[in-house]
Amino acid sequence: MPVLSVIVPFHNVEKYVGACLDSITAQQLQDLEVICVDDGGLDGGAAVVEAKMAADARVRLIRQANHGAGHARNTGVRHATGRYLAFVDGDDTVPPAAFQRLVSSLESTGSDLACGNVMRLHRNLLVPSWAHRKAFAEPLKRTHITRHPLLIRDRMVWNKVYRRSFWDALGLCFPERRYEDQPVSIAAHVGAAAVDVLKCVVYHWRQRDEEGASITQRRLEPGNLRDRLLSVLQTAELLAGWAPELKPPFDRDTLVIDLTVAVEAVAGLGAEADPGLVDLAVRYLDGVAPEEWLDIPYAHRLLVHLLHRRRLDDLADLFAQERDGRLWPRLSRPGFARRHWYGRHPAMPEHLSEVTDELELVTRLTTLEWRDGVLYGQGVLSAGRFDGRELRRTGVRVWLEERGTAETVPLPGPGGRRGVTWERGGFPFGFAFDPAALTPAQLARRGQWDLRAELRATGLRLAGRVVTPHGLPLAPPAPARRGNTWLVPVRNRRGVWGLRLCRAEAVIGECRVDGDDLLLSGELADLGDGEPVLRLVRRSDGEEMYFSLAMNGHRFQARVPLRDVDESVGQESRWEVVIDQGREIRPLVRTRERPVATVADRRFEVDRGGDGCLVLAER
Repeated sequence: MPVLSVIVPFHNVEKYVGACLDSITAQQLQDLEVICVDDGGLDGGAAVVEAKMAADARVRLIRQANHGAGHARNTGVRHATGRYLAFVDGDDTVPPAAFQRLVSSLESTGSDLACGNVMRLHRNLLVPSWAHRKAFAEPLKRTHITRHPLLIRDRMVWNKVYRRSFWDALGLCFPERRYEDQPVSIAAHVGAAAVDVLKCVVYHWRQRDEEGASITQRRLEPGNLRDRLLSVLQTAELLAGWAPELKPPFDRDTLVIDLTVAVEAVAGLGAEADPGLVDLAVRYLDGVAPEEWLDIPYAHRLLVHLLHRRRLDDLADLFAQERDGRLWPRLSRPGFARRHWYGRHPAMPEHLSEVTDELELVTRLTTLEWRDGVLYGQGVLSAGRFDGRELRRTGVRVWLEERGTAETVPLPGPGGRRGVTWERGGFPFGFAFDPAALTPAQLARRGQWDLRAELRATGLRLAGRVVTPHGLPLAPPAPARRGNTWLVPVRNRRGVWGLRLCRAEAVIGECRVDGDDLLLSGELADLGDGEPVLRLVRRSDGEEMYFSLAMNGHRFQARVPLRDVDESVGQESRWEVVIDQGREIRPLVRTRERPVATVADRRFEVDRGGDGCLVLAER
């Protein structure tokens, strides 16, 4: 009898199943059997498994007609002989120590199941799975989902090892439909006497490239949505009966995740939506407590309410408004003595309208440029995504605030006056920053300053950093110089604006495309002792490439053959440009040009990063 039985259902994943089995057979835990269930695949996946069988006697192959992953997993369980069970999808992989760690934990604690953290795998790039990050932030032994409710998000079966006797005693069995993981995983968590939570990563969950290859990519198909809602209902009924204290966190997650998909799918069909699908959604929503509705954002709450009331034409219309940024409910506070704020829309009932805890400063910077040595900016702000024309005595102010010291520099502009009026999309503001406003001490500190704004109205005060949402095309202007200090307008990856004061160790004055090459030239402040080279560092995985740097005194020039740059990882690769002379130097970019080059069907963009330094992007 092996220690562990690993069940691998697969269907039309010939491209990946070899790597999947390699990752299992190379496990540090060698005493295992691998039961591969071919779910009626039409490609060469079975032949790949047969080749693995010839090389490793632990691998077995079972063939069946196509019935889905749930049926295939149940088939695998019936053939499994190990003391423990694990499941791996045929397109995913497992880190080498994963099963050893999971089984060892169960052996030492006697728990019924052990589960661990997950990374998403896209090509050769690994990123944390957002669904698992919080639940597995800290290791826990012999816990339970009722004591660690974040496990309500741990709804997949493949990042776990189960004690086989526990599996059989609980009578666990996969439903024969899609989204079969959720009811089984939650039933196991609820039914376990004790659970081990491992912080380490035990599973690599692949994001596939092929169009329509995954359930996620087909999420809006009626059959897919039907199976999803059936699993939601099954899980909700399980929790209501066996762990009612867990239903509120389950509902909060489900309203945001699964009902977002349901709203999008039904809104796309309008009145032509299958009544059976709508019935499933309504049946689930009938069981959601009113207080859970108020924990989801107002706009989504409105759309879910319309689905619940079967107002499908209104749902389609308001979904389009929300998607296009045209849904702006009126913000109001009935009576001066009341502290609560409400979003007003004709389709939303009073008891679902409160938005007090949802209000936050939303900003958008629309212009930012140097003129005659002064940095001018304009933008709009609002209290969330709500129409603020009913607010009284409104005013805005803008300032710079230094990190660490919290010193401030007020920024004059028309946004500072009282009586700012609402325009479409928000309250307008503007500012002007003259570097002469900085003291010599502030310049010498060369610190980081955040651009901040505040909206004031009767009974309301909201402040925060100025942000331009991701995807809006406003790039930071070029750095400016005051004495020996460079003032660099910056925008980080989350769109937050600020000003970085620094001493420039290298400045790029020209970057242009010459044929298939990128030419860079600039100046080094300090030649140092070593022979400098140009280095590209890929942000996603730290991959490095080196190119020569021609020096002429303090002046330098480099040529980067774009054909030689490694292929992109994922949808985009971003390379940071570094001058290496025994220490890293990130050169500032003075030029406004942003060259674009197409080389062998690959598109490269030369850009100034959010920190004012050079970035090479392939999209």
